[in-house]
Amino acid sequence: MKATVLAVCAVFAFASLANAVDESGPKAGEKVPALKVFGVTGTVEGKEADFAKDRKDAPTIYVFVQGTEGGIPVGGRPAARFMKVLDEKLADTSKEAAIVAVWIGEKSFDKHKEYLPKFQMSLKLEKTSLTAYDGEKSGPNNWAVNSDVHVTVVIVNKGKVVKSFAFTSLNDTDVKPVLDELKKAVK
Repeated sequence: MKATVLAVCAVFAFASLANAVDESGPKAGEKVPALKVFGVTGTVEGKEADFAKDRKDAPTIYVFVQGTEGGIPVGGRPAARFMKVLDEKLADTSKEAAIVAVWIGEKSFDKHKEYLPKFQMSLKLEKTSLTAYDGEKSGPNNWAVNSDVHVTVVIVNKGKVVKSFAFTSLNDTDVKPVLDELKKAVK
């Protein structure tokens, strides 16, 4: 009997620990925090800007990417494919929506700034601004990015967080639930 109780407790403890790893980004309903990052490609290039302030109430998908020291997304090609498909299908969901992708990673700021123009040339993103964050791999203050998650997606509308997604692995099939949440938010 004691062994069974201990086994059940261990399962619940592990399950709660596993769920904690899968959480990343601000909670639904929270006000969007400031997002001061360096614009590499897109709406702001070559300087720091507060993208959350610039986007104000407009529907926005923020994608926080853990980048390697060379800039390459930790998720590699599947992460790049996710971003390409998200960019392509965004206009079908909302004409006003945009994507702000933020590369994060300790001591990688200069490498990210060097890599992101190549990433843009390869993928030819049209609705996505690529940015780099100069700081810890947990990302900008108040964004609650889990550094153990490869990609954090935060959907925002009217200055409030709609939903956050945490991906330790992803591919282009993960675009649909993200766009479904955005579609619900803009209706």
